[in-house]
Amino acid sequence: MNLVACVDFGSTFTKAALVDVDDGRLLATASHRTTLDGDVLDGWEACGARLAEEHSDARHADVLACSSAGGGLRIAVVGNEDLVTAEAGRRVALSSGGRVVHVASGLLDAHRVEALRQAAPDVVLLVGGTDHGNAEVLLSSAKALARGAAVAPVTPVVVAGNIGAQVEVAAILRDAEVPHVRADNVLPRIGVLAPDSARAAIRAVFLEHVIGGKNLSHRADFTEIVRGATPDVVLDAVRLLARDAGDAGGWGDVVVVDVGGATTDVHSVVEVDPEDAGLARQVVAPTPVTRTVEGDLGMRWSAPDTVAAGREHGLVGEDEYAGLERAARRRRAMPAVRTEPAG
Repeated sequence: MNLVACVDFGSTFTKAALVDVDDGRLLATASHRTTLDGDVLDGWEACGARLAEEHSDARHADVLACSSAGGGLRIAVVGNEDLVTAEAGRRVALSSGGRVVHVASGLLDAHRVEALRQAAPDVVLLVGGTDHGNAEVLLSSAKALARGAAVAPVTPVVVAGNIGAQVEVAAILRDAEVPHVRADNVLPRIGVLAPDSARAAIRAVFLEHVIGGKNLSHRADFTEIVRGATPDVVLDAVRLLARDAGDAGGWGDVVVVDVGGATTDVHSVVEVDPEDAGLARQVVAPTPVTRTVEGDLGMRWSAPDTVAAGREHGLVGEDEYAGLERAARRRRAMPAVRTEPAG
């Protein structure tokens, strides 16, 4: 058998599944609380031991992992205008497996740079301008980020704006010793959204800078087994289901709701109506592959917010609200708890 252990380091639990990739059989599963209080690999080793109890060859399986532990991938978007390049960057960031924690548009002054810093992003997605168009705001933003790097910890930057200005932008960031990666413009022309190159660049930055930078593990094998941010990997799986699974060439339109401890993510791969893709509807055209993040809806870290939202929308009655709120707050305080205590 050709065995692979698939591991997800989540915000609350580390999950593992042993799979025979030759025929797709699921042979065993295990879970353990995510061990952020020690080394994150401690949780995986506990899962690995349980897999081995169910299947003796599990110890020899290859390990492929994804991670949203330690807050996952936090992305800030810096663009020209709210409704055009900043919106394009936000959509790309969401589809790249990150949670968008800040969006800035227009010229960055000291106050806006400080607001960006306070959002504590892991990656800054710098966008702006169509290809070979006006580069003033993009260059100004790069200079502001360079000045900010002189007085605060450096955040890696993915440059995905006006292709005609990227060499100059890269030089500005390089002189300030800001780690950066160049990608194709996410908005090469009005009405066209091109996310793939920026998505790949964000994944590369996540693997090179973010995974190790969160200090989740002091062991080299952690960075070796992690292949991407969990939401990014899940969206790839949804794409496979929709377009490539089975002999029929996929299931067609697919929507997957991933309810997690901190966030609820909605992934979709759907056929875009040609009428919706044109300038008649939107300046930033829709794409077939999309993802949204409900950052205040989750079953552990944000459980109280979920209960409050249920009450607001009439899904939680007043007679059950107090008990649910108490249970939710307990889960926020102790995310690894599985059941309520007796009595």
